[in-house]
Amino acid sequence: MDINGRYFKSYLERQERLKDQSNAENAKKQHSKGKLTAHERIDLLFDNDSFEEIDAYVTPENQKYSFGKIKKSYGDGVIAGHGKVNGRLVFAYAQDFTVMGGSLGVVHAEKIAKIQEMALKMGAPIIGLIDSGGARIQEGIASLAGYATIFHNNIQSSGVIPQLSVIMGPAAGGAVYSPVLTDFTFMTNHTSYMFVTGPNVVKEVLNEEVSSDELGGAEVHARKSGVANMIYEDEENTILGLKKFLSYLPSNNVENPPVVIEEHQKPLTIDSLRDIVPDDPNKPYDVKEVIDQIVDCNSFFEVSEHYAANLVVGFARLNGHTIGIIANQPKVLAGVLDINSSMKGARFIRFCDAFNIPILTLEDVPGFLPGMDQEHMGIIKHGAKMLFAYSEATVPKITVILRKSYGGAYIVMNSKNLGGDFNFAWPTAEIAVMGPDGAVAILYRKELAEAEDPDALKKDLVRKYRDDVANPFIADERGYIDEVIDPATTRKKLITAFEALQNKWTKTPSRKHGNIPL
Repeated sequence: MDINGRYFKSYLERQERLKDQSNAENAKKQHSKGKLTAHERIDLLFDNDSFEEIDAYVTPENQKYSFGKIKKSYGDGVIAGHGKVNGRLVFAYAQDFTVMGGSLGVVHAEKIAKIQEMALKMGAPIIGLIDSGGARIQEGIASLAGYATIFHNNIQSSGVIPQLSVIMGPAAGGAVYSPVLTDFTFMTNHTSYMFVTGPNVVKEVLNEEVSSDELGGAEVHARKSGVANMIYEDEENTILGLKKFLSYLPSNNVENPPVVIEEHQKPLTIDSLRDIVPDDPNKPYDVKEVIDQIVDCNSFFEVSEHYAANLVVGFARLNGHTIGIIANQPKVLAGVLDINSSMKGARFIRFCDAFNIPILTLEDVPGFLPGMDQEHMGIIKHGAKMLFAYSEATVPKITVILRKSYGGAYIVMNSKNLGGDFNFAWPTAEIAVMGPDGAVAILYRKELAEAEDPDALKKDLVRKYRDDVANPFIADERGYIDEVIDPATTRKKLITAFEALQNKWTKTPSRKHGNIPL
């Protein structure tokens, strides 16, 4: 055999050894836990035959500084490369739990860091499919240094390319910080977990029995901590949701989001919008009905649905163009702003601003949540985050006041003087320093105390306050909103307004960065 033939034989043999690593036994272990293998995840994510793997044959280093055994394997427990998702370039890495528990060693970290740097250089999104027990104990400080490099790259790419994390098993110890540094985190119910210290450490240190699911499962992070933005019941649907989510985003911060024009568009005037807000100002309704009526058919993709549900955020399309939506939800806590909703809103606004996604605000907010707990936990500081985010954002910003718009919350929700480009109101809007009941109770305390029928007097004063102070026509006449509109024409007004703002340009002060109240 000539020399070229001998090399080609070695090439083929090496390919076979790589395939042998993904054997049926390892696949069976993953499937028995309700999980896919790393290769199956990559195949499901990328368009057919488009994925190109990089550094498939690297092996962990035999270092004199290592402690214990290190399994020799190609790839060192992570698949990394690039391909097309819905026809667009995307970089990704998928950790392989069947190789040393997906633990991160030096070579493993170098592969991830290389893909991160390539994605940044090419201006393409990066996705991490995470299934890892954390830092590789055998490699000591070297594995910790590897995590530090990954975190540094996350931060360098922040606001430049979309970074998405998908937790598909454990993410323990150092493995949890990269996902939170990325833009959005997906989790799968009952098979994915995130915690800094696992159940065994909790048991040892605090003598508390807790399961992985109770400590850091998808439901915990979706509802309580807010770390998970989207959760699904199985890995297939998680990846399908991820692919749909990507379709709303630009590839980087100098591109505009993709435009997807549906064949059958909604009419510009929608009469049913006139009937959503109840006549009784204290009666709740579902703001998602308003969203669904305004945006293109079935285009609303909600983010962090289960966390701080008094504020609804998500992406949608309006006449084919991606927009970000922030909406108070009257059916949850009457739509008030609190600590969690303020943080949720601020982070979403900043993402939209970083990636050229116009922002639509649908407002029905009675104020900030009162109470000692909120005050002591810093509602002032956390509420200011949303204030800062709205004011700092330079993308097109439009507000529609649906009903209540009181006090500081009026200011925070993209008011005209905070930088709103177009501010509209429905005839049902109530704009004032506070609600009519509270205002009357303060302004007419003495009269109410001396009245023969205080309830009747208060009712009359509340009606007068609504007519003379809180109605939207006063704000319209003074220029604090641009127009009181017929709810049925909302979709048409928004399409026209966003089109007018397409070439918006804002000059900002020269500075390194602002100091958001973190």
